[in-house]
Amino acid sequence: MADTDAAAVLAIYGEGIATGHATFQETVPSWADWDTGHLAACRLVAEDADGLLGWAALSAVSGRCIYAGVCEVSLYMAARARGRGIGRRLLGRLVADSEANGIWTLQAGIFPENAASVAVHRAAGFALVGRRVRLGRMGFGPMAGCWRDVLLLERRSPAVGAD
Repeated sequence: MADTDAAAVLAIYGEGIATGHATFQETVPSWADWDTGHLAACRLVAEDADGLLGWAALSAVSGRCIYAGVCEVSLYMAARARGRGIGRRLLGRLVADSEANGIWTLQAGIFPENAASVAVHRAAGFALVGRRVRLGRMGFGPMAGCWRDVLLLERRSPAVGAD
């Protein structure tokens, strides 16, 4: 991912927001806010001749040094690219890149209604840790006003931190 991908990355994020099943965030952030919220390493895009198909990136779960190798996954696909296995390939590459960067745990918070995302993460070795019941109240979309559960999935690297 390069800064020149910013508009397409944010547009795909906006498509995810519009589904009402991708994030609690109601609006697309500025590129500056998105950029500071994600690690500089492990930013990936998938593209074809018509443009970006999807993207994956990591964000720190905490600023405390003990959690330096624990990151949250963001994986978003353009509507035109969903169901084609691209998300699975992006996530597989993200896992490999995260390990190359010394990250030992990846986490994903996914709405239970987003069955495709749950399946992609499970296929990449993420295990269901638990269900965070009524974690937040949805402020927009088809479930506005509803308290939403979030599944917590996690993948521990078999290589990084294994000793």
